[in-house]
Amino acid sequence: MSDQVTRRAFVRSSAAATAAATFAPATWATAVGRAGRETINIGVIGCGGRGTGAAANALEAHPATRIVAMADLFSDRLDSSFGNLSGMQQFAGRVDVPEEHRFTGFDAYRKLLAIKDIDYVILATPPHFRPMQFEAAIAAGKHVFMEKPVAVDPAGVRRVIAAGEAADEKGLCVVAGTQRRHHAIYLEIMNRIHDGAIGEVVSASCYWNQGGLWVHERQPHYTDMEWQIRNWLYFTWLSGDHICEQHIHNIDVCNWAFGKPPVRAMGMGGRQVRTDPRYGNIFDHFAIEFEYEGGRKMLSMCRQIDGCASRVSEFIQGTTGAAHTNHGAAEITGATQWKYQGRAPNPYVVEHADLIDAITSGNRLNEARRVAESTLTAIMGRMSAYSGQELTFEQVLNSDLDLTPPAYEFGALPVAPVAVPGRTRYS
Repeated sequence: MSDQVTRRAFVRSSAAATAAATFAPATWATAVGRAGRETINIGVIGCGGRGTGAAANALEAHPATRIVAMADLFSDRLDSSFGNLSGMQQFAGRVDVPEEHRFTGFDAYRKLLAIKDIDYVILATPPHFRPMQFEAAIAAGKHVFMEKPVAVDPAGVRRVIAAGEAADEKGLCVVAGTQRRHHAIYLEIMNRIHDGAIGEVVSASCYWNQGGLWVHERQPHYTDMEWQIRNWLYFTWLSGDHICEQHIHNIDVCNWAFGKPPVRAMGMGGRQVRTDPRYGNIFDHFAIEFEYEGGRKMLSMCRQIDGCASRVSEFIQGTTGAAHTNHGAAEITGATQWKYQGRAPNPYVVEHADLIDAITSGNRLNEARRVAESTLTAIMGRMSAYSGQELTFEQVLNSDLDLTPPAYEFGALPVAPVAVPGRTRYS
């Protein structure tokens, strides 16, 4: 697909609130002219593997992009990321981060956001920190690329929605790391679904079943807080559990197909294999039944257990056909036969290109509410599985669940007990 077609398809699938935005910011040429420069300056907040990867994607997305500031809680992570990026010959001269623009500590993101000539920031810290950092970025007047999920609890989701509304008021652009929304394969098949190629959508299923992932082993000198943040994948307060941190991609696709998030969920799950304390307090498998308006159902399944069958895909059933999707293919069967042909641009790069295009063209994008709703959908599934209760979307959105620790400091932080369905409260 051409860039023009990809862009048009993306705009068609954007949230109604985004499409209705009326603020038209200055073009990039005008903005950089005022600043006396011709670069798109980017700050990276969160210098782990995803932050480093997102920075490289941004550099690939536009020749004017520059990485000019970096922030992370840990100096070793920042140094490693800076070394990796500056060592990429294809981006020679475009990773220009002087010592005074490298920040560490819990307040590192605020120091980075105080740099006036940063145009947009990449938010790629563990998901718990997303709401506070997104709020701060919008308050500082920065455009934002933020990784998914954007929160780990309902309190965080509400903050993201409010900050997204503030972004609209300020004319700022926001793109999220749900990269299937920027993938030509998914854009094409979703346009066909919404144009009626499979009739009315009546049900769906989605999967992210795979083996185990990385573990950061505890070292003798680590405090509880340092170990949990370095091993963040396995603590609900930091990752939201893998249904939220990873499976959100597939859940978001189903929300896209149905046109809105579900109204309720009933789920189950557990911690059967990854029981060692090194795996924190998250589950290793979930199965959730989500119900959308009109009683339409979607089955969601995710698992991270070695030696088991793998599947990462989505299936959308309509009244006259069905859509089959995964990260590399899309097909429609039934009354209408269709299969995506050819290659597709790297969506991890396209999402940054779309953000830059939105900033420069005045055709604003703000994906904050949409990704917040998909994040809450995943949180709803987790809360239902943890508690064993059937929960509604509104019930979860208004829940007082807030997983924020007592203080952001290196010290003691007991690990919360593993959830027990039927005993654990949902809020």
